Amino acid sequence: MPRAAIAEGLRALLLLWLASLAAFAVVRAMPADPAVLSLVAFGQAADPDTVAALHREWGLDQALPLQYAAWLGDFLTGDWRRSFKTGAPILDEFAKRLPVSLIVGFGGLFVALLAVGPLARGAAKRPNGWAARVLDAATLGAQAIPAFWLGCLLLWFFAVELRVIDVLGEGPARYVLPILIVAFTGLGPLAQVYRAGLAEVSRADYFRTALAKGADPDTALEAQGGRYARLGLSAALTAEAGWVVGGTAVVEVVFGLPGLGTFLVDSIAMRDYFVLQAYIVVAAAWMLAIAFVAAGARHLLDPRLR
Repeated sequence: MPRAAIAEGLRALLLLWLASLAAFAVVRAMPADPAVLSLVAFGQAADPDTVAALHREWGLDQALPLQYAAWLGDFLTGDWRRSFKTGAPILDEFAKRLPVSLIVGFGGLFVALLAVGPLARGAAKRPNGWAARVLDAATLGAQAIPAFWLGCLLLWFFAVELRVIDVLGEGPARYVLPILIVAFTGLGPLAQVYRAGLAEVSRADYFRTALAKGADPDTALEAQGGRYARLGLSAALTAEAGWVVGGTAVVEVVFGLPGLGTFLVDSIAMRDYFVLQAYIVVAAAWMLAIAFVAAGARHLLDPRLR
């Protein structure tokens, strides 16, 4: 077990290093000069002397291998440098904006999970019932309706027409619609996986035997197939939770939330190199952490892995 843990730890470090290398290469391959974009954004003349001065200040006048080594060294010691746009330390910007993204992302997943069980159980028991129809419609709708369009529609209807939600305020009401949109997009994939697990068990001989012995169908389905279905759900939930950090950018932009996704979109437009590089490494670390937690959950649910 210790040897396996050490191997997994080394593998995670290797993946993070590769992510940092890919982040540096991809970001530096983006067209346009961040110094020019910054000067234009702040209404300054982008003359060669000023651009060269910014390059020296940001360390962009050095060879690329030296730039990468210097950035990686600073990043590992907690100095993520400063944003080209805001001038603030990037680590502080991430710490300030991350809670907003987590509220929207995890709040949406939590709301989706509340509906997954009832819908999936109903659809598994009655494939042509109302639960199955609702679930199929939600899955198709999440795939067909862009989150941007849905966000604008809900924003217009609830905030402009009905005026029941103040999306420009600072209270919890501001998060209601973004959380519902994230829940809507995540409900279909999660519930379909849970439904497939229960449906597979409902066709098994041991489940029919339980029914023949007089077991209640609902109780038997949960008892015989609940753990198996949750095992599949944990895998689907891993993929959905992996996009919480930055994956809610569209919703954050539509509703003007100051989250990590909004910061990421602004940073792409400004070619804010150090912000983008830090985000890619943080996102990779986040996905590795989610995968680690999911592996632990599968270990608890599946006795064959113990």
